[in-house]
Amino acid sequence: MDFNAYQKALPAELRGSECPFGVEELDQRLSRVQQRMAVEDMDALLLTDPSDIFYLTGYSTFEVSVHVALLVTGSSLFLQVPSIEMGPAMVTTRVTNVAGYRWEGIGEVLSPLIDALNGSADIVGIDAWHGSLRQGVLEGLKARLSSVRFIDSGGLVKKIRIVKSAAEIEYLRESARITGEALKAAVAGVRPGVTDNDIAAIGAHALLEEGSEFMSMQPIVTTGRRSSVIHTNHKRCRIEQDEPVFLEFGSAWQRYTAPMMQTVVAGTPSREMRKVFDGCRSIVDALVATVKPGVTFDSAAQAAEKALAPLAGTVFFSGVFGYTVGAQFPPSWVEGSGFIARGGNTEFSPGMVFHLPICLRAPGKWGIGCSETILVTDAGAEPITSNPWTLGQSSANANR
Repeated sequence: MDFNAYQKALPAELRGSECPFGVEELDQRLSRVQQRMAVEDMDALLLTDPSDIFYLTGYSTFEVSVHVALLVTGSSLFLQVPSIEMGPAMVTTRVTNVAGYRWEGIGEVLSPLIDALNGSADIVGIDAWHGSLRQGVLEGLKARLSSVRFIDSGGLVKKIRIVKSAAEIEYLRESARITGEALKAAVAGVRPGVTDNDIAAIGAHALLEEGSEFMSMQPIVTTGRRSSVIHTNHKRCRIEQDEPVFLEFGSAWQRYTAPMMQTVVAGTPSREMRKVFDGCRSIVDALVATVKPGVTFDSAAQAAEKALAPLAGTVFFSGVFGYTVGAQFPPSWVEGSGFIARGGNTEFSPGMVFHLPICLRAPGKWGIGCSETILVTDAGAEPITSNPWTLGQSSANANR
């Protein structure tokens, strides 16, 4: 049977059986999006970011390299998937109108989208800055829908996604728990003579054993000089005596990820290592103390910069003190709906969740990274991860 027959043959009881949210929550999300569309004079919204589509429908898959689109209007949803994704579309969503196209026939995606838009939409919002929107698809639609105006939606869905529901926060807390358990297991395995791959393997096993789904990023483990280079990962490198080992894990629970960074020394930390480690903690403490409803992202970044100032001339830092996390797919767990950095005029609101990725790198020497994922509450910032805040493998200094 082909994918159309497969869609009809799947038992009705499987429809939406793996959707992580109830009908009421998804209806509320869709209503907020449609209301925002109306305010911004959009007749339709063409979504291609897998995480945005997940947010509105529950659609989930490990295959995120193919074209998938969700067309949102004021009264309907139209989900378009390749033939290999018809199964996930059926079991993870309750969308009534799902259309497939041949996996090998990407050119076939245009006609169904044109039929759905033609005569019913004059202004269509798109996420012009997201890599999931293929140029061929957009140019093909523009060429055949000359009367339709395609405009940048300005991340309309992400502006709504930035505040998490109670169910989303529950999923993030469970991710934080799994992440912490896996880091404990990995840290316990650190010793001179083993490799960064050995530690990554321990961490990956623990993440999966504790219940993580496929992750948006695999465990990150680097040691020694390589840890001074941002965005390197395990590469069969031997851990030497007294070297710091940098770890960053993020489990996925119902696609939600609460990441955490931790650094442990395979021996005795040097005075310089302790100084940089203390700097990491000072920055995180400054952020936790500053992040409150009504405070701007810029104000929090300024407070963090003051804590960083004593080390700013000797270590490399990315410049982003926090980024939103939620439901994501490979290749990243960064949600992209908000960044704690200079110039950010958005104010914190209860329900926002941020990872504070504080890693300070001494070029050519090593990097020290320690982080928390925090929830913004009415009272301020609440860490939902549990970083032990020690450079050693003992938990004796775990209390903050």
